[in-house]
This record gives sequence, structure tokens and C-alpha cells, in this order.
Amino acid sequence: MPPAAHALLGASSAERWLACPPSVRLSEKFPDTAGVFAREGTLAHSLAELKVRSYFTVMAKSAYTRAYNKIRKDELFSTEMDNVTDAYLDYIKDCAMQFPAPPTVACEVKVNFSGYVPDGFGTADLVMIGGNTLRVIDFKYGKGVPVEVTDNAQMKLYALGALAQYALLYKVERVILSIAQLRLGEPTEWETTPDELYKWASEYVRPRAQQAYNGEGEFHAGDHCRFCRAKAKCRAYAEANTAVTEQHTPDEDPALLTDEEIGRLLTRAEPFLKWFGAVQTYALDAALDGKTIPGWKAVEGRSVRQFDDIDAAFADLRAAGIEDALLYERKPLTLSGVERLLGKKQFAELCGGHVVKPAGKPTLVPESDSRKPYSRAAADFAAIEQ
Repeated sequence: MPPAAHALLGASSAERWLACPPSVRLSEKFPDTAGVFAREGTLAHSLAELKVRSYFTVMAKSAYTRAYNKIRKDELFSTEMDNVTDAYLDYIKDCAMQFPAPPTVACEVKVNFSGYVPDGFGTADLVMIGGNTLRVIDFKYGKGVPVEVTDNAQMKLYALGALAQYALLYKVERVILSIAQLRLGEPTEWETTPDELYKWASEYVRPRAQQAYNGEGEFHAGDHCRFCRAKAKCRAYAEANTAVTEQHTPDEDPALLTDEEIGRLLTRAEPFLKWFGAVQTYALDAALDGKTIPGWKAVEGRSVRQFDDIDAAFADLRAAGIEDALLYERKPLTLSGVERLLGKKQFAELCGGHVVKPAGKPTLVPESDSRKPYSRAAADFAAIEQ
């Protein structure tokens, strides 16, 4: 099971406290509000751990069945979760096959990297080690934010802790870090060496970690603010985002923005909107808690009529002579619904030949996005050719 205890300077939040050391102590003033997606991720991790342990360690079939059925009864369990964790187990098997001899495989490994981070510890989803190679694998069930494995601070701290734990038993020369975010695609990997990790930890991590622990250093706003509990009230984050309102010097028609100005505005507006949403959420919660936000108040939103008991209401309708055929609509399941029902393998066998993927609706994204640019003219031409 994922651990209940969390380090002040945990590996999972390392990207943030390394970039903005004083944010750690500032965040302590605000509650940690884990939502349904966090609980769903915890359940998925429990299922993934169960399957990996069952395969790589000795586990009675009855014990597995009891644990599996308990997870299945959770309201957040889904067929998709079952399929994704199956795919995760397949990936772990593939990784193990790449070792010349069966490696040591350990789930939910508590690692300690306090040699570089005050009271630093964390829990790696999976550590696999054999010969001169160490693999650290992180399972991520969420699909809202893609996580990049290259130079990932969380993964590197896990690797440092694993190296310390297994140093007496193995002479590690290769470190392979993996993130399995399977709802967004195939697992991604990045390779480094122990020496590179030690250098990074000594020169970069240690001084920033000490600042973060002491509540010192400079505030620095950026993408890492996304998960900061203080983001709604942080002055540095606010100042960085309100810069979106700065005036532009007109290049051509004083009454119109140029395309260059539009591009700069969009670049600044995206993080601004996310920050503004966080501010709105904070203000609403504050108003509901009885605090005063000058100029604003909480009111009851629009309400939609509903049955207090739909079964009782329909029973009355049937008693009045209304037939079920008039009360229910028959609708086909969506493609995703059928796939969840059958599982990916059976779905592909039975109706994979009927699946097509039409072009997606054009959307505006930053230039750094890996997808190729969309051309309306090229799309029209391709449609004519087809």
C-alpha cells in the first residue's frame, strides 16, 4: 500500500521545492486537500502492487483473491484500472527479462536520501536490481498531466535512496529510471549513472534542500506552482501572472494587436488562467467558511429539478399505466465503454477491425508541443484524395 507518512521534503514534490525552496514552509499554512483523483490513484497503486507481488513473490492464491476482491468492491474501481495494472505488470515482466539473470524485484520500497535532503525519505513503487544495473520504476495512474522522465527529480532521489540501500550488495554502474503512465501511452525511460546522480545531489540538491527545510531562499514562480498548496495566496506567483496585463507598444495599427503580440499574450495568459482559477477556488472556500472577501460573496447556484426517488416515481408511473418502453431509452455503449466491458484483448479480436480514428478537432497549443502543426488546407486536400 502507498505510505501514509509524507516527508516534508518528499521526492514527489522535489521539482517544486528545488525550484522554489521557501514554498515548503509557506505551504504548511494551508490544508492538503486530496481529491477523488488522488484516491483513485491510491487504489490503482494498491492493485498494481498486488499484481506485481503476486507474480514475483510467493503469495497464496486465496490471499490474492481476497485482496483483489476487496479492491474490486471499491466504488472507484473500474475495468480500465484492471487493464492498466495488467499492462503495468507486463512492463515489469519485460524489464526483468532484460537482465542476464533473474533480478531482485521489490515493491513499495522505502528509500532514504537524507544524506542530501534533511529528513529525506520516500517510497519507490518498484526497485529492480541485478548485476550492475538498477531500475527504479514509478507507476502513475493519472492522465491529466504528462510526467517527463528525463532528468526527473523525484525519480533521481528515489534512485539515490535505492543506491544507498543496496550499495553493500551490488556494484551499480547503470541506473535506468522509468515512468509508466500507461493511460497516456507507453512507459518512458531515461538512463544515468551513480556518479552523475551523486554530483547532482551534492552540488544542486543539498544546498536547496537545506534552504527549503529552513524556509529560506527566494520565491520563484513557474510550472512547478501547479501543485503548491499556497499558490492562490502566494505573492510571487500572483506578480508573475498579473504581468499578463502589461501594455504593448503598438507596432502597426495602434487600434489592433499584432499577431506577435497575440502570441506573447497567449503564452502569458495560459498560466494566468490557471492561477486565477486557484484564486477563485480559494475565495469561494473562504466565503463558505465565513470569511469576508471584500466585494464578493457566496450564493446558491442554479439548481436543476430531480426525482427524490426515481424508482418510486417510476413505480407510480407504471401503476398509472405508463409502459417501460416510454420511460427508458436504449442507447449503445460508447467505444470506450465496450472496450472496458470486454477488455483490450477481446475488444481487439471481436471488433478491432471496425475501429477508425478520425482527425481530431484543431486546438491551439504552445509551439513546444510535440504534435505536428495542423493545416486546414492540407487536411482538406487529404480528404479529397481519400
